[in-house]
Amino acid sequence: MPKVCIIKTSPETIIEDYRKVMYGAEYEKHLSSERDLIIKLNLSLTKYFPSCSTEPWQIDGVLNCLIENGFLPSKIFPVENKTIVTNPRKGAINNKWLHVFKKYRLNFISLPEIDWEVYHFKKKLFVIDKIFPEGIFIPKMFIGKDILHLPTIKTNSHSIIMGAIKNVFSGLVKEVGHYIYDHEILLDLLIMQRELHPNVFVIMDGTICGDGGGPRTVIPKIKNVILASSDPVAIDAVSFRLMGFSPIDIPYIRMAHEMGFGVADIKDIEIVGDIDILNENWGFKVKKGLSIFFEQFMKKRFLQRLEKFPLCSSFYYQVSNLYYDTLWYSTIGKIRISKFMKTEWGRLLRSYET
Repeated sequence: MPKVCIIKTSPETIIEDYRKVMYGAEYEKHLSSERDLIIKLNLSLTKYFPSCSTEPWQIDGVLNCLIENGFLPSKIFPVENKTIVTNPRKGAINNKWLHVFKKYRLNFISLPEIDWEVYHFKKKLFVIDKIFPEGIFIPKMFIGKDILHLPTIKTNSHSIIMGAIKNVFSGLVKEVGHYIYDHEILLDLLIMQRELHPNVFVIMDGTICGDGGGPRTVIPKIKNVILASSDPVAIDAVSFRLMGFSPIDIPYIRMAHEMGFGVADIKDIEIVGDIDILNENWGFKVKKGLSIFFEQFMKKRFLQRLEKFPLCSSFYYQVSNLYYDTLWYSTIGKIRISKFMKTEWGRLLRSYET
C-alpha cells in the first residue's frame, strides 16, 4: 500500500514542515545520499506567477532537509527543460530559484544545454516511439540517477490536472509541447521513468494552488498544504481529490491504476499526517478561454502539418507567447499578482529576492 503524507503549513513553519512531510512519507527509504539525485523542477511560465511553477520555499525546504541529512551538493542536480512556452534560464531567475541554489552551493542545469542521446527502452511503449520513429532522445545525465519531482497543485486546460505524472514530461521529451496532452503519452512517461531511475520520489507544493485556466492563467488560491510520496499516481490522486475531482475519472490516472503503475483508489492509499485535510473539497474548475479553444483547434487541425514548415510553427507559438506572457500577464496577471503580494506568502516571496 503506497503512503502519502499531507501536512498543513504556513509561511512561518514552511521549512520545518517540508522536513515533516518528507519524513512522514519515508523519503529516506527511497532516496540515498550515496546516489546522485536529480531534482526535477516545474516551470509553466517563464515569468513569476503564484502557483504556476515550483515556489522558492519548496526548493528551500527540500534542500534544507536533504543537506542536513548528508546529501552532498556535488551529488544533487536541479534541472528544468525548455518547452514551447518557457525559457529555463530566465525562469530560474524570475522564480527566485537561483538565490536558493546559491545558498546550498548548487548549480542549476538547463537541460537544452547538456547532451541528449537516443535511448532504446526495453519495455513496450504505447505511442511515444511512434511519434519519434528516429529514436527517443533523453538527457544523458538522467540514466541511473534517482529523481525527485517538485510539482505544484494546479489545473490544466488541456489535461484537466497537472501534478507528479505531468511533471515527468518536460524532463524526458524535447520541445514538442503539442503532444503532451495525449493520456497514453503520460503512461509512456511513467514506463520510461521507471526504467531510467532506480528510485522516484515526489514532494508537491499546495501552499498556493492554481484554479481555473491552468497552467498559465490560473487564479491563485491559498490552501497551505504540502504532500509527499514515492508513488506519483497516489500523490496525484490525493491532490486531485482535494481539488474536487474524482481521480478515477481522469483517463491517464485510471489507466495508470489499472495497469499497475501506481494506486489511484483513495481507499487503497495509506494517508498520514494531517489527514483531516482530506475532508476538504476545494471545488476547483477547469476553465478554457478563447485562446485555449483556438490553441486546441490549431493543434488538432494544423499543427502537425505545420511541423514540416518550421517558420509557420514558430510563428504560431510566438503568437501564443505574445498573448500569455505580454497581453494577459500585463493585465489580468498583474492584478492577481498584486493581490497575492499583499498576503503572508507574498511577503515570504520577497525574502527570496536577495
